[in-house]
Amino acid sequence: MPTEPVTTFVFAAGANGVSTIPNDLVLRGHRCVGVDLPGQRSTDGQFRLSYQAPQDLAAFATERSPLAGVTVAEQIEATVEVVRRAAAHGPVVLVGASIGGAAISLVANRVPELIDLLVYDTALCCVDLATPNDCMATPEAATSHTETLLGFIAADPAVTGALRFNWRTNRPELLEAAKTAFLTDGTDAELFGFLNAMAPDELLAKSTTDSRGDLATWGRIPRVYVRHLRDNIIPLALQDRMIREADAATPDNRFTVFDLDAGHVPNAAKMAELIGLLDRCVPVRN
Repeated sequence: MPTEPVTTFVFAAGANGVSTIPNDLVLRGHRCVGVDLPGQRSTDGQFRLSYQAPQDLAAFATERSPLAGVTVAEQIEATVEVVRRAAAHGPVVLVGASIGGAAISLVANRVPELIDLLVYDTALCCVDLATPNDCMATPEAATSHTETLLGFIAADPAVTGALRFNWRTNRPELLEAAKTAFLTDGTDAELFGFLNAMAPDELLAKSTTDSRGDLATWGRIPRVYVRHLRDNIIPLALQDRMIREADAATPDNRFTVFDLDAGHVPNAAKMAELIGLLDRCVPVRN
């Protein structure tokens, strides 16, 4: 007897190469895959000796990044390729969190026929506003804590060829700022695990790239938005603005919206709730 195709959740990489794979989704019978991006793969050399303890911050501030010369288009192509391979085996749910939302919109512009559902998990969704920077410059983003994270910047981008952060600092004021911004209801252990999962370098161009969804391609794919009600990075007001703008642009294909009472990064308990929401979103391919 023919078997029902298995859904693959493709998790686009967010800031600093983070692509979290929730194991419990696999245990619920779904495939899950993260996307490794050019310049941020473990073999690309971002995790260098100067970043280890004891850190050599002088060297860390001057070493050229493997992201130097990498383009946003190349990183989007890497995500497209994962979607292509996954779609050969059944429905694809493409998930983007935070700035990963900009990435999934660009992927949807490229291969809408291969994506059964887009999930924006407290993510940037550019429709009227062109770039992630434009979104974060709105009045709705005024309460964002992103500026409190500037202390993690550890190098001049002109020297390294990328934004470089020292996520392994032990400065208590920076760690407290990160906890408030990212994981307001998490433990210190969860914060350290999150910070250590992030690559130190990020593409400069990612936040200034036109990431608007094309109404003819992106606009026809069913989509979900998971609002994080206590997000201190992408405030709820900005999440709601992006939802409104997307719905106005495609009134016949509006967001399905779910709420998660969590900060930008869910703690363990809220992650379990998020997995439950994702499980409920599995599309049926006729």
